[in-house]
Amino acid sequence: MTVFAAFDWQYIWDHRQVLAEGLKVTLELAAIGIAGSFVIGLVLGACRAYRIPVISQLAGVYVELIRNTPILVQIFLIAYGLPRLTKTLQFDFFFVACLALIIWGGAFNTENFRAGFEAVPKRYREAAFALGFSRIQTFLNISLPIGGRIALPSSLNTYVSVFKNTALMTAISVEELTNVAKQSIDLDFRTWEMILVLAVTYLTLVWLLSILIRLLERRLALPEAA
Repeated sequence: MTVFAAFDWQYIWDHRQVLAEGLKVTLELAAIGIAGSFVIGLVLGACRAYRIPVISQLAGVYVELIRNTPILVQIFLIAYGLPRLTKTLQFDFFFVACLALIIWGGAFNTENFRAGFEAVPKRYREAAFALGFSRIQTFLNISLPIGGRIALPSSLNTYVSVFKNTALMTAISVEELTNVAKQSIDLDFRTWEMILVLAVTYLTLVWLLSILIRLLERRLALPEAA
């Protein structure tokens, strides 16, 4: 209690608007990153599961490269490496942050969805073909609903990681919550106040997201697992 009593609570209150702006950027990055990684994971996961020629192999290379290199290296490569390599591309750092989150989350989600689609019993697809379904109809009506549910727990964990990785965008000076707090520390040396704000904010948001994940898992659970 003595530690908390020593905090300058007024300082936190006075900077609420700046922190709120940073939180807004964090949520925007997370939303874009999650949506993009979902699309990439769904498409490439299906291509990997059904061995689509060329695309499946390229997706495999993409997954291995991204999953086996640090996301911070990927951020720097997109922000500084590509512009130097091409001599013409100049990316806005917010765009770089979104792209890095999408690429990183997409690689993990590709494997999540691949595993989900491959876990769908083959007899279900055979039954669909016997009823006259095309391959696309079989995927949309059989593989996607069942495989998507199987992939749900691991893919939702990926979305939580995407959200937490937004904090790394302070490395390229994106004005998200962590960077805003860091700037306040650099200017006013109110280290513990800003660390407290960061810890409580991220803990609360991840906790709420985890609750939503559990509710979604229960609602979408397959009948056999209910």
